[in-house]
Amino acid sequence: MYAVIKAGGKQQKVKPGDIIEVEYMHGAGEAVTFHPLLVVDDDGNAHYGKEAEKAVVTARPLGEQKGDKVRIFKYKNKTGYARRAGHRQLMTLLEISDVTLPGAAPKKAAPKKAAAKPGSDGAGEARDVAETEAPEAEAGE
Repeated sequence: MYAVIKAGGKQQKVKPGDIIEVEYMHGAGEAVTFHPLLVVDDDGNAHYGKEAEKAVVTARPLGEQKGDKVRIFKYKNKTGYARRAGHRQLMTLLEISDVTLPGAAPKKAAPKKAAAKPGSDGAGEARDVAETEAPEAEAGE
């Protein structure tokens, strides 16, 4: 299941286990929650609008760091005006821990069945098991 969230004026596609970089969040505690704009579940169904408002994306802050440097150059022709500057935005690292959509049942794994051999009714398998167990029992006496 993945979701599209809005953080720091930007949209990001996230799924559990992702580590994302968002603009600096003052006082980010133990957990941060987002209400996603779009949720796509494991079956490929998209939930948006009223359905997506109920969903919750939970993230855990990992720390802060500086982003990439943005170089600024101001220049006016024929006046001798030229200025250089740079900026590195503070960023918060978040690990997405969970994407939940209330009302959506968790997907259960169906039990896998062994592939049957053509022409076999299962009786031959029972005989094979009995033959392999019988010699072991006699050897132990």
